Amino acid sequence: MNIVIIGVALTFEIKATGRAVPQRRVSNEELAQKIDTSDEWIWSHTGIKARHIADAETASSDLGVKAAWNALEMAVERGAYAEKTVEELAFTLDMIIVATTTPDFYGCPSTACLIQNKLGAKNAGAMDISAACSGFIYGLETAAGLLSAGKGRKRCLVIGCEILSRFIDWNDRGTCVLFGDGAGAVLLEKTDAPREGAERRGLLRTLLRADGAGSKNLIIKKGGSRNAYRAGDVFEFAPLIEMNGHAVYNFAVHAVTEIIKDLLEAERLTVDELRWIVPHQANARIVQAATKRLGFPREKFFLNIDEYANTSAASIPIALDELNREGHLKKGDIILCVGFGAGLTYGGNLIVW
Repeated sequence: MNIVIIGVALTFEIKATGRAVPQRRVSNEELAQKIDTSDEWIWSHTGIKARHIADAETASSDLGVKAAWNALEMAVERGAYAEKTVEELAFTLDMIIVATTTPDFYGCPSTACLIQNKLGAKNAGAMDISAACSGFIYGLETAAGLLSAGKGRKRCLVIGCEILSRFIDWNDRGTCVLFGDGAGAVLLEKTDAPREGAERRGLLRTLLRADGAGSKNLIIKKGGSRNAYRAGDVFEFAPLIEMNGHAVYNFAVHAVTEIIKDLLEAERLTVDELRWIVPHQANARIVQAATKRLGFPREKFFLNIDEYANTSAASIPIALDELNREGHLKKGDIILCVGFGAGLTYGGNLIVW
């Protein structure tokens, strides 16, 4: 992304990261006691070993608040805002953007407004983004645009939070083994860091794309204006995710390879210059197929799907936080994040850490 206003290039840096996952960890072996599956089948088909499932009292905003607070704490503890408390830093936020497919409430209020209130971020605007598993990619670009357009805006939280366990059919082994609950967050700030040369920092470029012709391949059919609830309706199951797995797999492999190629070409980079490629954690086989198609080394791709499964909009920020906290991200590293999901949506961000 290159935003220029009156000849001045703006820089948007990720200053801190955070994540939150439910305490309850459900292994493949535990699932196999309830449905017709096995650890071997799930692992060989998906690369998943476990997922974290929220308790009945936890909603998406609860996980989102924890991830956001975790990011703000990192920002203070690592000295970026040493003169402020976490509460004071929250008070300086200009925007809160939440990417979620599983909001606390249908339609309104937005989950972002609930998080804004819980954080005490009284000066921040707040809104949700609905781009499914690409939500964090879309959210980061939206945050940069809002920070660039508003005079005086400087700081934005971008959060992905999901409680997918409430929207899957636990009797359908084709989908229920894939998903988990979690949240991830980053603190994005407009800075005066250089955008060129060896010392460049921040969000370099974003590509956002969609293929609405495939919308039926990943869908929750019941509950919207197309198929609303009516008086007297009786339904056996809550609105649940329905997926054409084969079609989504083919789309995802194409989306990952297209976005990676186009981002590298646009910035005239080679794969050797990337420190990490951080894909949406949907299925390890998608990454394996994309890696083979691109001819890239597998080691360039960071995967943690084995522990968290598919957490939709939360998966990329959770991965970034894990990399960051474990010391695998250094200043100046070039990171490529790529997402794909329902809509169908896809896109990617190039970031200099």
